[in-house]
Amino acid sequence: MFRTPIKHCKNCGTAVIYRIPDDGDTKERAICEACSTIHYENPLNVVGTVPHWGDKVLLCKRNIEPRWGKWTLPAGFMELNETVAEGAARETLEESGAQFEMEGFFTLVNVARVGQVHMFYRAKLLSDIFAPGFETIEARLFTEDEIPWEEIAFRTVKETLERYFADRRAGHFSIHAIDIL
Repeated sequence: MFRTPIKHCKNCGTAVIYRIPDDGDTKERAICEACSTIHYENPLNVVGTVPHWGDKVLLCKRNIEPRWGKWTLPAGFMELNETVAEGAARETLEESGAQFEMEGFFTLVNVARVGQVHMFYRAKLLSDIFAPGFETIEARLFTEDEIPWEEIAFRTVKETLERYFADRRAGHFSIHAIDIL
């Protein structure tokens, strides 16, 4: 299992130990023996969009690690105090500078081995003019045939794009749940 270990209690600062709690839980947890706090570690949510303009989708070339210089959909980690849709919209604006209208929920991709859940919405672009933020080298529109498939940063993005174009060809969009093992 993927885990960045918790070393100290978030409540009192004492070093924690990992063991199965005495409360009937079945998973090993970080436990503070000083104040009895059990620390639960949960998956990180990655949120983004599939921005589209006619028969093209908008991809962003990454200006940050991991996968610097590779292409991705605009997406990033969800923040506290925002909904999934709000986070997806914020990330799209930050990374691409695009003007868009949010559409339906599209993919939920479980990446359990790294403790992440990726969620993408479709987004209708209102313009083909972009102003990428500091995390993006370049934002550009691609038809399906033009996408640099070998230069896609993440498998979650590749899986989402493949389903987007398949649904587009079929004439209707579905919601897709994908497990990457």
